[in-house]
Amino acid sequence: MRARIARKWDVRIKQCSLATSVAFVALTVTACMVGPDFHPPAAPTTTHYTKPTTPAKTTATPSAGDAGQAQVLALQQTLPENWWYLLGSDKVNTLVKQGLVNSPTLTAAKATLAEAQETMQADIGNLLFPAIDYNAQAQRLRTSAISIGGSSNNAIFNLYNTSLNVSYSLDIWGGSRRAIESAAAQVDYEYDELLATYLTLSSNIVSTSIAIASLRDQIQATRALMTDQQQILTITQQQYHEGGASYQDVLLQQTELAQTEATLPPLNQALAETNHSLAVLLGQLTSDTSPLNLSLSQLKLPVSLPISLPAALIKQRPDIQASQALLHVASANIGVATANLLPEVTLTGNNGYVSSSLANFISKKNNVWSFGAKLMQPVFHGGALWATRKAAIDAFDVAAANYQQTLLLAFQNVADALTNIQQDALEFNRQYMANHSALESLKITQQQYRLGGVNYLTVLNAQEKYEETTLAFIKAKAARFADTVSLYQALGGGWWQDPAMKPQAYGVVIHE
Repeated sequence: MRARIARKWDVRIKQCSLATSVAFVALTVTACMVGPDFHPPAAPTTTHYTKPTTPAKTTATPSAGDAGQAQVLALQQTLPENWWYLLGSDKVNTLVKQGLVNSPTLTAAKATLAEAQETMQADIGNLLFPAIDYNAQAQRLRTSAISIGGSSNNAIFNLYNTSLNVSYSLDIWGGSRRAIESAAAQVDYEYDELLATYLTLSSNIVSTSIAIASLRDQIQATRALMTDQQQILTITQQQYHEGGASYQDVLLQQTELAQTEATLPPLNQALAETNHSLAVLLGQLTSDTSPLNLSLSQLKLPVSLPISLPAALIKQRPDIQASQALLHVASANIGVATANLLPEVTLTGNNGYVSSSLANFISKKNNVWSFGAKLMQPVFHGGALWATRKAAIDAFDVAAANYQQTLLLAFQNVADALTNIQQDALEFNRQYMANHSALESLKITQQQYRLGGVNYLTVLNAQEKYEETTLAFIKAKAARFADTVSLYQALGGGWWQDPAMKPQAYGVVIHE
């Protein structure tokens, strides 16, 4: 690929050389632009993110009895602009809005984009337009006649001058236009980086909120389990004193209770740290942010999961678009380096007035002017210019490889998310059945206890088992929410549906 592109560039240089005589005679800008014309890499032709084992069709994750947790993959569908609304939580919606307004990271990304836009405008002004400068000067001088071979006395006089200077470099080879192309592609890159920041921030806020809800539910279930185990320990100790249980039974129950209690501090620590992370995402001090009060029961698992085709993923993933923009920058820089090898023609002119007195300063006799053209052809720079061009070609190869790697990782993200959704749905179903069975067993045991068929210790053991399965079920439930968010993020979010995130909203022109 590199050899083919290099041959193409060499042909363009030869074609431009044919126009050299016309450029020097007419002193006009030709339409020639050395270097490659950028074209976005072709999108993958595949229609799958994983190796298909069955014909492509809309599939669904399994559901468990009355759990009502099946998710359907809606192929070739797009995400809504505010995809987090699909979770059905006003608290989460408010948090995302707050983060998008207050996050310093997003503010910095917007400022970086504005900086790139102004830099491009500065390059346009410096490279594509004539430079016009006005100079005015007033001096009082004392000169020595000896310095010019005279013998008279020194002279003291005033000197006034004013002039308008014009300079313009003819962009014969398109080097200036390639530099502007590079600056414009840099603007595209910063815009895509802004979108990536927007997507990452919103996804992190939602994921962190889900993690907080899961930890809160786990802490509640752990405390309920500790209560049950403490009651069992109390009864076991009573039975031991009455001779109905061994001391080993007491020790075993104490061990089980202590192990459960040991899991509570890490959960509390994780909850505190996750709330702190959420505060930072919202652009707030941890001391000014109240802990989020959210439960998994307050969230709704989306039933339909929109899945875009791989060809659409290229335009939806900000990181892929950003990598493509850097490839465009590298392509344009080759043209700049190539143009630096060729002759440069600069037109100059000035018109003004010089006089030793302000009386009749602006008059024909005081008028001075000049105009001309300058030709600069690099002859010998120790191979530096050729090395710079080769370095630009190598930089293009690096950008091309990085683009390919970004594309591969994007496919991996989507494939991993789809796999996790499927497998975690299976685990969820097993945990649901385990929790449901433990609950039914508890109900039967309680009924037996009321009829005098079992003792209270048996009831507590059944309740302990139910609390244990509830804890595992909470983790499985939280995993499904996290997997769904990961899929939305892997697909690029729904920013392209949001008018506020369109390129024109930021004054950006995406160069295809």
